[in-house]
Amino acid sequence: MSSHRSRYMTLCWLLACAMTTVAFPATAQPPAYPDRTIKIIVPYAAGGAVDIVARIVGQALAEQLKQPVIVDNRPGASANIGMELVAKSAPDGYTLLMASNGLTTNMALFPTLSFDGRRDFAPVARVGYAPLVIVVPAASPAKSLKDLIAMAKAKPGDLSYGSAGNGSSGHLAGEMLKSSAGIDVLHVPYKGGAPAITDLLGERLSFMPINPLEVMPHVQAGKLRVLAAGSDKRFLLMPDVPTAIEAGVAGFEASVWWGLVAPAKTPPDIVARLNAETNKALHDPAIAKKLADLGVVTTPGSSADFATFIAKQTEVWSAVIKKAGIRPD
Repeated sequence: MSSHRSRYMTLCWLLACAMTTVAFPATAQPPAYPDRTIKIIVPYAAGGAVDIVARIVGQALAEQLKQPVIVDNRPGASANIGMELVAKSAPDGYTLLMASNGLTTNMALFPTLSFDGRRDFAPVARVGYAPLVIVVPAASPAKSLKDLIAMAKAKPGDLSYGSAGNGSSGHLAGEMLKSSAGIDVLHVPYKGGAPAITDLLGERLSFMPINPLEVMPHVQAGKLRVLAAGSDKRFLLMPDVPTAIEAGVAGFEASVWWGLVAPAKTPPDIVARLNAETNKALHDPAIAKKLADLGVVTTPGSSADFATFIAKQTEVWSAVIKKAGIRPD
């Protein structure tokens, strides 16, 4: 009788354990990141510099992470449409932004934006930059930046420079040059860089601060001359061209740049993983060469480094925009 009771009690205990296991299963572990497609939003049309950089970096990340990485072009409203989309996306590491200058200038240019470039994004990794260059027509009497500044000071208001539009990187660089060199020159905004370059070639403009890749063919053909580069060190694709600082314009640094950011509140471990993988890609000789051939100076570093860069760029260009009273087109 007692043996039957013992077996009965043992059976009850086993059933209780089984029910407990069913009722209180082990906590499910979330899948390791990433386990699905990552999307990189490019807030410009396909074919431009931001798009090309995003596709080179995205392909490398796809190979390293063993997951698809697609580029989604969302142009419009001076890049604000694409930036807003990412700012309001889920902070899970699956929607990223290939950011560029607009992230640090649009807050000052568009004071009523629904997002904040400093608050609503988590910096992931800076990819690189290309210094803007100051170019003149081949027939210009200015053989150096010092010559150009002397001409501007001799005839205040007579010289003109073109840009791709109000608030563009070329426009902001031109205003910085005016302030740094103490000159008075006229800004002529265009609807894009191509028509501005056409007028520069036709000598209807005196000079342009511009992305070197946009004018390299004309420089190589002898139709335009580069006077200076807006970086703190000489540009590798144009090693004979002095920097603006070397040419005597203290503090003049202007470039186009690229970097990945995620929505704010993206988990730190995901940001760290993406930073490490991006840096790995930038150190890959094949990827580095592709970017270098485009004139991109790669800048691998930490997320904190990129955050510091964004903060400084926002401060510098907001001051330029405010001082010059710049408004978008």
